[in-house]
Formats: sequence, structure tokens, C-alpha cells
Amino acid sequence: MKEIRGKKLKLLLKEEDIKRRVKELAKEIESSYSWEEPIVVVGLLKGAFIFLADLVRAFDRFVFVEFMQVSSYGKGMKSSGTIKIVKDLDMDIEGKEVLLVDDILDTGLTMKEIHDYLLMKKPKVLKTCVFLDKKERRKVDFNADFVGFEVPDKFLVGYGLDWGEYGRNLPEVYMVED
Repeated sequence: MKEIRGKKLKLLLKEEDIKRRVKELAKEIESSYSWEEPIVVVGLLKGAFIFLADLVRAFDRFVFVEFMQVSSYGKGMKSSGTIKIVKDLDMDIEGKEVLLVDDILDTGLTMKEIHDYLLMKKPKVLKTCVFLDKKERRKVDFNADFVGFEVPDKFLVGYGLDWGEYGRNLPEVYMVED
């Protein structure tokens, strides 16, 4: 059994299931945009980068890729509840079709705040996609337009998710056991 920082890991999502679902999501997303021009896919660093890379490669059309970096976790296992924009967009998204991508939606605070922030930049369309959704933890009324998997309220690592930078590179998703 794998371990991280002295804690056992229990497999939640297998690599092949992740790959299959990412391809399905790409098709769902593609059918929901006009594609008058490439959509702007905005990934939230660092967690979303692996999911975003696989997702954009699964599209049959060209996309523009942008990144924002926000912080709400630090090195702990629980969100601090305070969202800080560390890196903003380089591209002007006014009038563009945009897809905001993150690794996980739990309390909803980060996604709602960044979604509302991006709306102020006046995109033509703004939709959201998350790899994982922990609905049990929602503190605000916010749901993603596209969801990879619904997951239990457990601390997770792998496929971009980390615990103080550990585990981000794992190709599967694991629950950190108590």
C-alpha cells in the first residue's frame, strides 16, 4: 500500500477510469460552445494543470490556454477559506468564450470567487469544469457546469491534487487515510 507523509493511501480512481472520463468530458464541453474562435481554457494552478493538460489534448479543436494561480490551502489538509490571487490572466477575455478549470470543487468558495472575478472581465460565455466534486462540503451555492467525478468528503491526493506538494504527480487519485 502506498504511503504519503506517514499516512496510508487508499485507491479511489484508477488511471484508466480517469483517462476515459476526461475524454468524455472533452466531448461534452466541445458540444456546449459555439467555437466561432478557440475557447480560452483557464486553469487554476497548481492543482488543475495535469487535468487541464489531458483535457485540452482531448479536444478536437484548437484552444487558448491561460492560467491563474490562487491559494486557499497552504500546506494543510483543510482550506483556509481565504482566497488570494497569486497570478492573474495574461490574456484579455472580454467577449471570448471561456472555460474555467480546477482540480476540485469542495466548499465552492474558490470557484465562486474566481468565477465572479472572471465575469467582471466580461467574457461572452463563462463555464466551469472540475475534475472532482465534493458536494458534501459545499458552503456556497455553486455548482460546476462539467464534473469529472463526484467524490466523498475525504482528503485526496494524486492527478494534480497534493498534500503540501506531496502526491501531485501520482497518476491515480487516492484517499489519505486517518
